Amino acid sequence: MAQMAALTKHQANDYLNARPKYPTVWYTVLAGQTSDHKMAWDVGTGNGQAAIGVAQYYQKVVATDINEKQIELAKAHSKVTYIHTPASMSDDDLVAKLGGENSIDLIVAAQSLHYFDLKRFYSIVRRVLRKQGGIIAVWVYNDLIVTPKVDYIMKRLVDSTIPYRNPTMNLAFEGYKTIEFPFKNVGLGTQGSPKAHEIPHKLSLDGFIGFLKSWQPLLKAKEKGVELLTPCIINEIKEAWGDHKQVKDVSYKAYMLAGKL
Repeated sequence: MAQMAALTKHQANDYLNARPKYPTVWYTVLAGQTSDHKMAWDVGTGNGQAAIGVAQYYQKVVATDINEKQIELAKAHSKVTYIHTPASMSDDDLVAKLGGENSIDLIVAAQSLHYFDLKRFYSIVRRVLRKQGGIIAVWVYNDLIVTPKVDYIMKRLVDSTIPYRNPTMNLAFEGYKTIEFPFKNVGLGTQGSPKAHEIPHKLSLDGFIGFLKSWQPLLKAKEKGVELLTPCIINEIKEAWGDHKQVKDVSYKAYMLAGKL
């Protein structure tokens, strides 16, 4: 399954440094929903953050990503097996690497579902997720709250990306409110009604600007010859930030969907 396949290693590093740490309680709640705790699958694993979080509750985690650069940056863990899954890999090969039919207790996709071929992904989910007691959970964050001054500039920047977004990006910007999620409700967000969360994080000014330089909507605009993150905008951000050495407490707005077969 795909996630940010176009990022360079440097861009991927900037992006991952700015990614918030998902709350531990999420993994605790999800683990409480599954009847067994033998195997989990983290799809579009990126740097492996969700995989390592899940590993606290499951005997083994298989973490996959189409992007080799992301796998290279993934954090090692004794319970986590990282697998590069190129788009050319067949469904049968992927199912086999995941342990076969009806083998997965928990499937998670953190900040990645909107990149997937959903028809193909859900077909694989139906094959590998345990028919009884298995859970799939996905989440996305789509807004960063810093300070009123920085947020005002960020909103202008976000709005400027609208002409350059594809339908995939819009799914994320909408907080998964319109994404297909054909699974039975378990009370943690369902199709059309994702559950809202907030994720606390800390960011430096350099980290924030590095994140913006690796942010997919801005990269897509740049591919079309339009530089939205201009020197003028960067200077505005620096001025609004205040003390350039200050690390700020920020908050990401997140949305979750979870279900069973």
